[in-house]
Amino acid sequence: MLKNLLGDPNTRKLKRYQPYVAEINILEEDMRSLSDEQLKGKTAEFKQRLEKVTVDRERDELLDELLPEAFAVVREAAWRVLGMRHYDVQLLGGIVLHKGQIAEMKTGEGKTLVATLPAYLNGIDSRGVHIVTVNDYLARRDAEWMGQVHRFLGLDVGLIQSGMGPAERQRNYSCDITYATNSELGFDYLRDNMATAMADVVQRPFNYCIIDEVDSVLVDEARTPLIISGQVERPTEKYLKAAEIAKILQVEAEDYEVDEKARNVLLTDEGFAKAEELLGVQDLFDPNDPWAHYIFNAIKAKELFQKDVNYIVRNKEVVIVDEFTGRVLAGLLIVFGLSDRLEMVVSLLQRKLLR
Repeated sequence: MLKNLLGDPNTRKLKRYQPYVAEINILEEDMRSLSDEQLKGKTAEFKQRLEKVTVDRERDELLDELLPEAFAVVREAAWRVLGMRHYDVQLLGGIVLHKGQIAEMKTGEGKTLVATLPAYLNGIDSRGVHIVTVNDYLARRDAEWMGQVHRFLGLDVGLIQSGMGPAERQRNYSCDITYATNSELGFDYLRDNMATAMADVVQRPFNYCIIDEVDSVLVDEARTPLIISGQVERPTEKYLKAAEIAKILQVEAEDYEVDEKARNVLLTDEGFAKAEELLGVQDLFDPNDPWAHYIFNAIKAKELFQKDVNYIVRNKEVVIVDEFTGRVLAGLLIVFGLSDRLEMVVSLLQRKLLR
């Protein structure tokens, strides 16, 4: 009822942005009459105006003021460089993204081209813009394809890919606009926080970010934490014993419950008693001889991780498979040392087959 009375809030918001679109369309003829050099010169004009502003609030107000002309510049540059012209719905999408909100666009509406608009506007003063995609291929494709528009207008375009060294990453992060995947950005952030000298830090202070497939990046993939850890001494005997106990305990016998959605297991009272009896201990949580952590993760490895789906065995080592991209994540371990348990479970199965 309130929606009928007040109207759809998203529709009201889009109506509020329509004057921007009208102004951009009016400027289209002016931009078309400019030579390539004059069009490129607009970037220098914008930079000079932004250099005079020292307060963030005033900078944000100036960016809003520059938006119609800057978007008109990008629209004309895209037409000259790529032969692609931003439609009104794409201009609206760019305005929404500049305002720090989520723009939902249908397949075929040109999301990739939309990102060039706010990326240029927020990259003019060289504070840095990150355009985040879900895999290396898309990051590379967009940097090469859409990056032509930004390079034509005089902005530097960087690209972060797996396998790059610190110096190369630092150089690409210093560009006006940088394309990267969410995992590369996350791990670089973690490594920077572990750096002992500023010279080892590859990222610079964050300014503005555009995220492609935002629901996947901030909801789905966010369930998998990014963790950097060093190698620790492995109590192999406990891993092997925990794997044996996990094999004996059965969900059908109500020794434990499996929550596949939360990817977790919970031992029942009967399961606790059986595990303690098999181990010959009084308490799985005994701080002097802890077993609960090993038992829980051994059961997780048994119930929640399928070979050739969640992991593969390569050169006698367990290698994790990204559940969203299907790519092998060499060098990464499952949180809480689960890859150790997986290796023990695989080892036990291999031994059984050899007998």
